[in-house]
Amino acid sequence: MIRRRPLLGATALLIPSVARAQAVWPDRPIRVVVPFAAGGNADVVARILQPRLQEKLGPPVVIENRPGAGGAVGAAEVARARPDGYTLLIGSNGPLSVNPAVQARLPYDAERDFAPVAMAMQVPHCLMVQQGAPQRSLADVIAASRAQPDALGAGTAGVASATHLSLEAFKLASGARILHVPYRGGGAALPDFVAGNIPMLFTEFSTALPLHRDSKGRILAVASAARLNALPDVPTMIEQGVAGFTAASYVGLLAPAGTPAEVLRRLGEAMTAIVAEADFRQRMEGMGGEAATGALATPAGFATFIRDDLNRSREVVRAAGITAQ
Repeated sequence: MIRRRPLLGATALLIPSVARAQAVWPDRPIRVVVPFAAGGNADVVARILQPRLQEKLGPPVVIENRPGAGGAVGAAEVARARPDGYTLLIGSNGPLSVNPAVQARLPYDAERDFAPVAMAMQVPHCLMVQQGAPQRSLADVIAASRAQPDALGAGTAGVASATHLSLEAFKLASGARILHVPYRGGGAALPDFVAGNIPMLFTEFSTALPLHRDSKGRILAVASAARLNALPDVPTMIEQGVAGFTAASYVGLLAPAGTPAEVLRRLGEAMTAIVAEADFRQRMEGMGGEAATGALATPAGFATFIRDDLNRSREVVRAAGITAQ
């Protein structure tokens, strides 16, 4: 009698092969896509992470800038990449929380196409007024804007930018009647503000901090949960009566959806260790940010944060009637 062997040979051979491939990851250079031009917060954080990731993982880590469409070009490239741990994304509000809330069609699905690894840092948003402005507190700004609606204008990084959504969220939370003055990027608003052409900026703390230190403007309030070590005398918006209000730009590491769990685990462990390093935390604080802490530096915690931030963005977009330009 002839006994037939089950037709499992090919599958059985593949399983050890896959296991070996995951066991040796990474054995070649890892590409980290920054979906913005060089010089911004996402790019700076990526280049601070680069040698640390390389030290912990082994092979070279190569940074590639793929700017365009508010981060959508680079994000789409990573979403389409093979999920093998060799192509990663430096993600932020733009491609993950803002674009999906504003644009009906994107070349990727922010909620399904990525596997979050860990947040690296946050940069709180803040409200800055002219150095000689009569407003000495957030309450003064709110009262003045209610007395003369739209007389006070605040510059942001542009329509449907992260700082624009934060400004609109602040207006909804406080009842302030501030005129939105959009620019093409946060830096583009600075010359007009320094020249006195716009009364206020609603911007990232990292952008406002040099002006504050050079007495070219005054930061009245930061949208963080607690006061910042860089300016401990400046109160938060929560302290000044806007209950529970926080807003920040964030930067973190993500992989394509479907990346093996073991690869994500090793990436997550590397990132958790990096953001806990005293030198890394000091570098983040020096650029006006805060290194991630606790659950935010884990895959599950970062995934929850992104989901919640996207939901908040969608609520603000609906309530404020924001549309993409």
